[in-house]
Amino acid sequence: MATNHLLEIKQYGQSVWIDNLSRDIVQSGELQNLVENQGICGITSNPAIFEKAIADNAIYDADIEAGIEAKLPTDKIYESLVFADIRNACDILRPVYEATNRQDGYVSIEVPPTIAHDTQATINEARRYFQEIGRENIMIKIPGTEAGCPAVEQVIAEGINVNITLLFSVQNYINTAWAYIRGLEKRVAEGKDISKIASVASFFLSRIDTNIDGKIDAKLGRGVDDINLEARLRAVRGKVAIANAKIAYQEYKKIIESDRWQTLASQGAKVQRLLWASTSTKDPNYSDVMYVDELIGPDTVNTLPPGTITACAEHCHVANRLETGVNEAYHLIESLKDPDININLDAVMDELLSEGINKFVQPFQSLMNSLERKVKLLSPV
Repeated sequence: MATNHLLEIKQYGQSVWIDNLSRDIVQSGELQNLVENQGICGITSNPAIFEKAIADNAIYDADIEAGIEAKLPTDKIYESLVFADIRNACDILRPVYEATNRQDGYVSIEVPPTIAHDTQATINEARRYFQEIGRENIMIKIPGTEAGCPAVEQVIAEGINVNITLLFSVQNYINTAWAYIRGLEKRVAEGKDISKIASVASFFLSRIDTNIDGKIDAKLGRGVDDINLEARLRAVRGKVAIANAKIAYQEYKKIIESDRWQTLASQGAKVQRLLWASTSTKDPNYSDVMYVDELIGPDTVNTLPPGTITACAEHCHVANRLETGVNEAYHLIESLKDPDININLDAVMDELLSEGINKFVQPFQSLMNSLERKVKLLSPV
């Protein structure tokens, strides 16, 4: 029987989650199979995934009709559909949650992306989602924006599990890691238990390479006279996201070595794991599992779309590589500042964060529009 490489990854302290949630995979038994036989131990979802799941799928029609009969507005019908899927997925993953002492077994759901820059609205929705879904192993996704950090701190202090999403820059990751710590410290100051709270910091990968590769290809397309410079530009292609992630992991290690973290750990706090997101390879010239192979290491999560899960089970080269080539990673990131290469990484990260929010807002609005159309179609005349 062929080796399933997904199961090997666990031996290196990394958890594999699936980046895909729909009623189909819950009801068909596919999710149960992935959990029991493929080593999948968590799920992430986002508005783009739900748009695909709900927009053209008759499986939701009966519940939409029930919502119409109850005279619910479209946004409440949306929530009734999504919350039901989330609860069912949480129930399937509950044994994992218990077996891993609350480290895994989580299902992530995003607060509406339209409030990404509103701290108080984010706090309110995170509280409401957590209460209404009513499952301990739910993780509320909050974007790592300037407004998101204080929201993370507050909801962690209230005992809500958080997945901080859309992290591109190392500095944004550091900011959210300290927001988690401050939230736990607040909770300790109130005499509350911190051992049952979990958080992940979702660090995005392929979008970074897509953006930077585009800039390099534009430079090469204009023609480069110097052969050495051309070689240096080509050497950067497809390398920045992984280098950036390796540097973020080094920052994670510094944070958990700090006195503030050690004090929390002694009171039962769980480390906030880095989660690798946006892990499907966009350039066909690259390995389809490069964002898995290169970033396997302890206290991390990798969330994979279904195609990457299949590819990885077949041909991942599993080894602990997260702390290999770290000096080269720093050197590569530093080389972007070279006047000949001249790529402003901070500007790229800001652009990607802004784009990332739009990439969730657009499908969210599109989903609401298509749901509105479906409501009209299914409404009794």
